[in-house]
Amino acid sequence: MLVRVRRQVQEVPRPLSGPIGIVAWILGRLVRLVVVAGVAGAALTGYATYRIWDQAQRDDRPSSDAIVVMGAAQYDGRPSPIFAARLDHAIGLFQEGVAPVLVVTGGKADGDRTTEAASARAYAVARGVPEAAILAEDQSRNTLSSIRGVAALMRSAGLERAVFVSDPSHMLRVLRMAQDEGIVAHGSPTRTSPMERDALAVADAVVHELGALVVYLTGGRGP
Repeated sequence: MLVRVRRQVQEVPRPLSGPIGIVAWILGRLVRLVVVAGVAGAALTGYATYRIWDQAQRDDRPSSDAIVVMGAAQYDGRPSPIFAARLDHAIGLFQEGVAPVLVVTGGKADGDRTTEAASARAYAVARGVPEAAILAEDQSRNTLSSIRGVAALMRSAGLERAVFVSDPSHMLRVLRMAQDEGIVAHGSPTRTSPMERDALAVADAVVHELGALVVYLTGGRGP
């Protein structure tokens, strides 16, 4: 038989107090915030990547007022292979009767003798598009300024609906910007760009689009 001869004392752990306890509490909260932020960031990145991929798979070409070709590099009046692939796709849409107007876009870099839009116009005319059916936005140097210029052109011409042509990974951002500018926008990405045959180039383009979307959605700016 056990006999308790005196009152037992049980130790109860107490939270740390003083400067050390406060520092430990703050560090614990910071670690939790970092973990939560990391998980949230990964989830948002995953969702945005999926949205870029999902839009890239869509080819919407309803009857519209205009077909808009997003500009790309040109070399002294000759469209680069990436730009030529976009133009070939847009010219095909024009010839199919998707829209009666072709809008070409793009200004010029320092040292260039001509603009992306001018080289695109010449390329399209040489392939049978009537010059009177072509509108040009020739001042922009990035996607956002190009979309804003296109929106102004379309408003002045009484056009509302457009099918946009660019590389697949670019389509989500293009359409979001166009819709924000009041354009009824659809996307028909080109599948023949040389970039689409290079997995590393596609991955790099997606990473670029993720960053560009963040810049646009958080600050209304864009590369």
